[in-house]
Amino acid sequence: MTLIDGKKTAAEIKQEIAAQVKEMESRGERAPHLAAILVGHDGGSETYVANKVKACGECGFRSSLIRFEDDVTEERLLEEIKRLNEDDAVDGFIVQLPLPKHIDEQRIIRAIDPEKDVDGFHPVNVGNMSIGLPGFVSATPAGIMELLRRYGVETKGKHAVVLGRSNIVGKPMATLLMQKSNPGNCTVTVCHSATPNIKEICREADIIVAALGVPGFVTEDMVKPGATVIDVGTTRVPDATRKSGWRLRGDVDFENVAPKCAFITPVPGGVGPMTICSLMMNTLKAKKK
Repeated sequence: MTLIDGKKTAAEIKQEIAAQVKEMESRGERAPHLAAILVGHDGGSETYVANKVKACGECGFRSSLIRFEDDVTEERLLEEIKRLNEDDAVDGFIVQLPLPKHIDEQRIIRAIDPEKDVDGFHPVNVGNMSIGLPGFVSATPAGIMELLRRYGVETKGKHAVVLGRSNIVGKPMATLLMQKSNPGNCTVTVCHSATPNIKEICREADIIVAALGVPGFVTEDMVKPGATVIDVGTTRVPDATRKSGWRLRGDVDFENVAPKCAFITPVPGGVGPMTICSLMMNTLKAKKK
């Protein structure tokens, strides 16, 4: 069993990006600039954005954080997006999700210039990915593909099962795995809450990507020997032994599943660090464009 170390891989990629940024600056070019819009004070979003700002520093990027309270109007957010779209000093920006219920998330996403949509959520970027054209790919699936590439996981002709059909992970993950590329060239099955016989389907999989948000969903009896298991789940579960009172748990029953696998990602330290790393890669790409 090989443990896929996302934390180590992300650190290596950030060093590679930082070297490219130094080279840019040596030519008299400015460093890439990533901006983030954060609405409200959701704990998870606060942590995630703080980690993005930290990663920008590690890569030598400039970063800007634009904050609004929960009661910000949709129109005010759209004004700020327009300003960032038109600011030539900003290469890419993100609007941290989720947004308050009175704001239409899809309207906000559609307002972002696809050339600056480093989260890869705009319909233009989603469409480009679907037909194999250049564009920005959603950060988590892009990070998973990079892990598969760097660890030399064989994907051609393999049966991949994606658990979950979200716009951010499940759907783009399935699309990337079926593309005629390396990694890719898989036969893909997407399972979700309405899928019968999920256990039987998973047992046939060479690769399982678990992105349901259900802690411990993938059990040992669902995984065939030699499979590759990618765990996207990050749910806080109570843990009295921790100072915080909680710990992160993935969608996979890691202790019992890991011994059967050829490759597996841990939680934390697997897919999570690669998500932010992919955002950095997209921002560098935006600057180069």
